[in-house]
Amino acid sequence: MARRAFFLSILAGLFIAASASALLRLPAIFSDHMVLQRGASDPVWGWATAGALVTVRFAGQSHSTTAGPDGTWMIRLDSPEASAEPRELTVQAQVGGASETVRFQDVVVGEVWLMSGQSNMQMPLRGYSSQPVLRSNDAVARANDRNLRLFSVAHTVADEPADDVVGRWETSTSANAFDFSAIGHAFITYLTDVLDVPFGAIDSSWGGTPVEAWTKASTLIEVPGVDLTRDRRGPQHNPSALYNGMIAPLVPYGIRGVLWYQGESNVGVAHLYEQIFSGMIEGWRMRFDRGDFPFYFVQIAPFEYGETNSAYLREAQLNTMLNVPNTGMASTMDLGLERNIHPPEKILVGQRLAYWALANTYGMEAVRYSGPVYRKMTVEEGAAVLEFDHAPDGLSSFGAELTGFTLAGEDKVFHPAEALIVGGGNLRVSSEDVPHPVAVRYAWQNWIVGSLFNNAGLPASSFRTDEW
Repeated sequence: MARRAFFLSILAGLFIAASASALLRLPAIFSDHMVLQRGASDPVWGWATAGALVTVRFAGQSHSTTAGPDGTWMIRLDSPEASAEPRELTVQAQVGGASETVRFQDVVVGEVWLMSGQSNMQMPLRGYSSQPVLRSNDAVARANDRNLRLFSVAHTVADEPADDVVGRWETSTSANAFDFSAIGHAFITYLTDVLDVPFGAIDSSWGGTPVEAWTKASTLIEVPGVDLTRDRRGPQHNPSALYNGMIAPLVPYGIRGVLWYQGESNVGVAHLYEQIFSGMIEGWRMRFDRGDFPFYFVQIAPFEYGETNSAYLREAQLNTMLNVPNTGMASTMDLGLERNIHPPEKILVGQRLAYWALANTYGMEAVRYSGPVYRKMTVEEGAAVLEFDHAPDGLSSFGAELTGFTLAGEDKVFHPAEALIVGGGNLRVSSEDVPHPVAVRYAWQNWIVGSLFNNAGLPASSFRTDEW
């Protein structure tokens, strides 16, 4: 992996060097088949000979600016409306008697989402060796859709924020969808079907990487206890290396929001995760300068990690959702595998993320989007009664036994407990061994199959009512 990243970095450097003498150059995120974000002042930027007059034309618009002393320039388009009509975007640079024009074909306007994280986000529809994606063949058979556009960012590390990536936009086909993020493809496929506008997905993910690698250096410095050591397990694990190489070069491309699936590499430092992750979100939002854009993420699935209890990492993710504005979390408590860290239900996860977008980004208020979230506990007749948010139609186990609940008294010793749904939307938890309950925990372990859902079939996160 490290050798591949180094090789791609060299290629990118050679490309930039070869283009340096040209009158005009744009970053790779601008290519044929790209999607521009609708309803936004989309930035178009690049490099030209200092002092050159640069003009961008698209859909009847024409805007000009002058390249600065360092050759950089940027133009913002007037907010375009969604359109699947393939159009041409041209960029022209003129200086002295010289002129150069770059033309991009088959440009559409719709919704653009950036997706990132580690291997569960990167996992393509074809799956990994002996690790399949359920219903991928059906997804691939339906993947020929010119309203779906895909951009894969090549694995690249950098010590400082880079100015370009390696990649190109492609229309979705059965051939290239097989190698694209299964979650990302499922997300935009679902939304395109519902909203009937073009969707673009930018996949910038790398398996096995920690959150520190995706976070700005200035953010990490502010987190006490974070490990800033470099060259620990390879360059892709270095603090800020992937933010510099695979996120910063995309700024400030017009996006609607971000999808994120990561955390497995941080279970051993769960006590730091919420602060780093929250800071990472804030840092990305500041750099893209598009306000508190939607940031929807996947809670890591149950898996037998060994001695480290991943419930604390899941709690950090849940707290991030509760404390950071305009974020959302798709729970996967029902989808994990005990001995495989890559659950095969990627298409369903993409759809659960799409529920968040439909309800909170695209205004479809009737869509249920979150599993039950613990709100309050009271004690009645020797039992703990729990109340939940995001269960307006009630709780359900869909006929299965409610499992994974434990109960403790003042001695802080937890005992297995029985849970019953009462009054439709509350939960009664009791144990003969705990006559005076003080705290409840649910699924507070590495490996478990979640049993608590709302009536929309969305699972509750693991949770605890204590802070011991």
